[in-house]
Amino acid sequence: MAGAAAVDVPAAPPATNGGACCHAAKGPGYATPLEAMEKGPREKLIYVTCVYNGTGINKPDYLATVDLDPNSPTYSQVIHRLPVTHIGDELHHSGWNSCSSCHGDPSAKRRFLILPSLLSGRVYVVDTATDPRAPSLHKVVQAEDIAEKTGLGFPHTSHCLASGDIMISCLGDKEGNAAGNGFLLLDSEFNVKGRWEKPGHSPLFGYDFWYQPRHKTMISSTWGAPAAFRTGFNLQHVQDGLYGRHLHVYDWPGGELKQTLDLGETGLLPLEVRFLHDPSKDTGYVGCALTSNMVRFFKTADGSWSHEVAIDVKPLKVRNWILPEMPGLITDFVISLDDRYLYLVNWLHGDIRQYNIEDPAKPVLAGQVWVGGLLQKGSDVVYLTDDGQEQQYSVPQVKGHRLRGGPQMIQLSLDGKRIYVTNSLFSRWDEQFYGDDLVKKGSHMLQIDVDTEKGGLAINPNFFVDFSKEPDGPALAHEMRYPGGDCTSDIWI
Repeated sequence: MAGAAAVDVPAAPPATNGGACCHAAKGPGYATPLEAMEKGPREKLIYVTCVYNGTGINKPDYLATVDLDPNSPTYSQVIHRLPVTHIGDELHHSGWNSCSSCHGDPSAKRRFLILPSLLSGRVYVVDTATDPRAPSLHKVVQAEDIAEKTGLGFPHTSHCLASGDIMISCLGDKEGNAAGNGFLLLDSEFNVKGRWEKPGHSPLFGYDFWYQPRHKTMISSTWGAPAAFRTGFNLQHVQDGLYGRHLHVYDWPGGELKQTLDLGETGLLPLEVRFLHDPSKDTGYVGCALTSNMVRFFKTADGSWSHEVAIDVKPLKVRNWILPEMPGLITDFVISLDDRYLYLVNWLHGDIRQYNIEDPAKPVLAGQVWVGGLLQKGSDVVYLTDDGQEQQYSVPQVKGHRLRGGPQMIQLSLDGKRIYVTNSLFSRWDEQFYGDDLVKKGSHMLQIDVDTEKGGLAINPNFFVDFSKEPDGPALAHEMRYPGGDCTSDIWI
């Protein structure tokens, strides 16, 4: 199907979501994060991006629907698969056409899930409202159209805006040069509208972003040049300056780059970035993968922005690995809707951590659970204790399955009591760090039960989604979204 024409699908409905929203409870989502936490229903479905690119299976990537209802006969199973139209896309992250930022707009509907393709540059638009259990393809925005009108390629993070537009961060130009990165705007009919940032305000590197309108600020992070990361991780590329270590502070919604924060040697490869959910707060975090630090950013008394290391995951001395020390590799984190807890993953070490962040400057470890990683018992790799002893971590089986790979993407239930976790990062990196054990055997998805009172994490022994048994062969599962919104896609204004 590579090179096939776009599918013939009906046009999106006319744009009706005009300007900024008020706060009447009329539109999608919830008026406040706490209302979502207290009144939101328990999740019954979740959408998961699944990848065949890089696995040796010559099939399109797809969107899986997983049943999360414990009372359902298909609980913990994939109940629907929506393949996209082309091969080689690398579906990665996703976002909504409308979220809680438009809660006050009765014309706004959370209907379409936006699926950027990291490698091909296409953007798929999926209708999840007509039949939430069986989404359908609505429109394909072709990479050639995006590149011709904006010069952008390698789309990553998608967020809806209160204006009705959709904004997508792009990591470079169509050739993979980081200097061509910027922010793509689609209108409410998913036509290419242009770039969001002002001309000349596109710094080197891009990745994730989050906006906090009450502080008139958007902050973006910096993974690396697509030409570098798409071929696999090479430490020399870090030394050659092909990976990022900065946060970019923009005026919101004007698109003017106001400030660049250099995170230094303790902030290499800053990936996911989140403000606290309370829109009045002027602080947030970014997870720096290679140095395995959570960096807190915050507004200072003079209105500028500063940063500090809030959590430091120490590298471990190891044997039988490519380097003498292994970083945790923080690749994802979420914040509970009450801004009380932060959860992070260490993809290489294999643990998920829970931190109390009631004092955002001083996170306190409250829970930890091991769900895979390169250091689990049975692995060739061992870590060395301070006295030189070789050690490995105990990782339980779930429903008779050995846990492969490491925790990579996580999603938190609205009430904060359940974490869902997948284990694929990016197909080329999956192959490089975990080999056939992940790429040829495929992903799995777990549920972690959360103690929100005293703190603590525990694997749910009754939940295991096995992507090794998919009809077209083992697939790599990445990001997750609930039909009604979640902790990492909804922004409040």
